[in-house]
Amino acid sequence: MTRTVAEVMTAGAASVTEETGYREIVERLLERNTSALPVVGRDGQVLGVVTEQDLLHKAEFKQTDQGGDYRPPLRARLRSRLTGSGVLVERADEKAAATTAAELMTSPAITVAPDTTVVEAARTMELRGVKRLPVVDDGGRLVGIVGRRDLLRMFLQDDKSVSDAVGEEIGHLSRAVRGADLSHSVSEGTVTLTGSVRYRSTAHALTRLINRIEGVVSVDDRLTWEVDDLLPPYSTMPGRV
Repeated sequence: MTRTVAEVMTAGAASVTEETGYREIVERLLERNTSALPVVGRDGQVLGVVTEQDLLHKAEFKQTDQGGDYRPPLRARLRSRLTGSGVLVERADEKAAATTAAELMTSPAITVAPDTTVVEAARTMELRGVKRLPVVDDGGRLVGIVGRRDLLRMFLQDDKSVSDAVGEEIGHLSRAVRGADLSHSVSEGTVTLTGSVRYRSTAHALTRLINRIEGVVSVDDRLTWEVDDLLPPYSTMPGRV
């Protein structure tokens, strides 16, 4: 069974409003031991997210306010050089002068729905470079927040639970495919598949399927086949996946 965000998210997650001040945001982040807070409107809809990075612009630019020599952070200078403009530095300058969540937040927020799978949520975090995602309902209202640590919980399934799930999938395949003689074992989340099947494509499909089971850390594939139907011309020599 594929786990969804609703099963691992933190419900009733902390949030701030557009009017929340800089100092209160910092205090809320520290109290909650988190790196980001959703910014919600009066109707509960998520308008954006304010992060530690948004808040730290004030510290980075404080030298300017004190009359000292200032050079933008190396990352910002490199990005500016690559884009041929100072837009990113100007945006950072705006955030350095910001005093409320509305001015500090990154908007629109990157969100997910409660029925999003943990795999899809993890992919979104990786692609968008974020550590946490607000979870919203159909109306865009905040219902929770999911972070990287929440997604990692899917790998903490006990070996018996993983073994039962693997056995169920193997049973389905054995009933659907003739000539399949399969067995498995599980240790610390690693599934060892042994046995034989008629076609290499069947072994390949099974390995991919087992890898997607919640709690599976890796698959030690020791399956053999009789016919290699993945690369023509077909070979009838026994082999390994």
